[in-house]
Amino acid sequence: MISFRNFALRRGERLLLSDVDLTLHAGWRVGVVGRNGTGKTSLFAALMGEVEPDKGDLDLPGKARIAWVAQETPSLPDSAIDFVLSGDQAVHDAIQMEANAFANEDWEAVAVAHHKLEELNGYDATARAGRLLHGLGFPAETHSKAVSDFSGGWRVRLNVARALMTPSDLLLLDEPTNHLDLDAVLWLEQWLLRYPGTLLVISHDREFLDNITTHTLHLHEGRAKLYTGDYTAFERQRAEQLRQQQIAHEKEQIERAHLQSFIDRFKAKASKAKQAQSRMKRLAKLSGTEAVRAERSLRIEFPAPQRLPNSLVRLNHVDAGYGDVRILRDVGFGLEAGDRVGLLGPNGAGKSTLVKTLVGELPLIDGERNAHPDMRIGYFAQHTVESLMAGQTPIDHLRKVAGDLPTQQFRDFLGKWNFPGDRAFESIDGFSGGEKARLALAMIAFKQPNVLLLDEPTNHLDLDMREALAEALSDFDGAIVLVSHDRHLIGLVCDTFVRVADGKVEAFDGDLDEYAAWLRSRPGSESAKADKQAKAAPAPAPAPVKKPAGKTNPHALAKAEARVADLESRIATLDSSLADPKVYADAAKAADLGRQQAQLREDLARAEADLLALYETA
Repeated sequence: MISFRNFALRRGERLLLSDVDLTLHAGWRVGVVGRNGTGKTSLFAALMGEVEPDKGDLDLPGKARIAWVAQETPSLPDSAIDFVLSGDQAVHDAIQMEANAFANEDWEAVAVAHHKLEELNGYDATARAGRLLHGLGFPAETHSKAVSDFSGGWRVRLNVARALMTPSDLLLLDEPTNHLDLDAVLWLEQWLLRYPGTLLVISHDREFLDNITTHTLHLHEGRAKLYTGDYTAFERQRAEQLRQQQIAHEKEQIERAHLQSFIDRFKAKASKAKQAQSRMKRLAKLSGTEAVRAERSLRIEFPAPQRLPNSLVRLNHVDAGYGDVRILRDVGFGLEAGDRVGLLGPNGAGKSTLVKTLVGELPLIDGERNAHPDMRIGYFAQHTVESLMAGQTPIDHLRKVAGDLPTQQFRDFLGKWNFPGDRAFESIDGFSGGEKARLALAMIAFKQPNVLLLDEPTNHLDLDMREALAEALSDFDGAIVLVSHDRHLIGLVCDTFVRVADGKVEAFDGDLDEYAAWLRSRPGSESAKADKQAKAAPAPAPAPVKKPAGKTNPHALAKAEARVADLESRIATLDSSLADPKVYADAAKAADLGRQQAQLREDLARAEADLLALYETA
């Protein structure tokens, strides 16, 4: 149980929260929502003990274990799987202790390490770390890569995996779905639904919040109010509360006017003085219900294209990829004016490859790309925000894409994208991630494109900005191709869906729920694998189907799973033997068992890597 009593929190001179009195019970999954700057991340910092309350008390259960996602990842030489495994520090230390003991042939230390690992249930820790990496989209061959070899977005995923690996009673997740694709988001939802502790999550993905949260904590104008239910339930409750507040305010204003009228008319008359005095007291006691203040709604727009040809771009029999590596084969795909296409597909299937091919950024391996000469592309890539120039202002950035136009024209345009007044002249160094993403979209809009190719444009955007973006895209006259893990945005913007999977690009005749079901049905999907682990039993063998050339044979998959199970069983038997102190009376026998165990562990690591590779291609 987490209790806030008369809690207040300040950052610098600014009072973020005050007079907070509420209790969060064990096992609740709480979505923490509110506009940027309301104190969501600062509240997490208080829970982690990084900042002290300005006033009041914050009580956490004694010895509560807290896990959170680190904001930065050092450029480490450690492998990805070791980095994730180190989230469970006790198990990681015990594994290192065991390895050192074997290296020194210190059998007494080996026995101690075995006892420690048994106490910590640590023998499957490496496999658990591998499953976390796989679930968050890391192919098996990347598990041994150094952390320093990963880009910023993938390091965020590593931090998420490490936090999930950490044993905890309270898990704090700040925007965990940023940098994830839809498959990984669906897997994370299932993992969090099985998490036994208390969860607090900050997210701007309303579908994600609706699927995992049991309560919503809303931060607004220095106050924190707890609602029962998911984000949609919170919106309904808050709308009704605001409606009732406005009704009460209007009734009170009518009563105030009536009382004041009586007082003004009769306060000077001796015969009515007593009644006037009574009404003055009643007027003073009225509660002063505030009128509902309409929050300023954010509105953006993409200007109408100067020209809008009917047929914009067409790929005919295209093979696309990188160098000689073919990711997509025999692609036939075209964009007409007014098309709104959502690209769906598992992690690594080639959605970004298709977008880059449409842009013309990737040379074709085979086939042809026909683009109308009047086509103007607005392209938002996953790295677009990172490519903004440090130290420059929004106006500097617009000048780079538009040339030397009058400054006032830039200011007027930026004002429409919520960079009013002097904000247009501020260095972007002090901008939040959401503000930088908004500026990147504004730069695209300024060029008046007739095709928008958007690859994960919502990372860092808050709920209000996502709603504004959805409205702007719905009003856009040109063609849109959208890749996003935000199901709410996809559902509002896209009319048709295209599935990118198994090297093919094909129309998907279904909605997002049917697509999620298709993802779960794939033998190698993270969701299917998570379901199988939750049931603690192997998945039933799939019905015989005709598989395309090069795909995993179901019998090979079953054989690989049996191999892993057999090795785990043999290791468990050896672990049990080595945990017996009597074994170490015979040093030669203990050494032989230790060597057998080490060999089996190596065999298991290879078998698990082979199995993950089969899952990737299943």
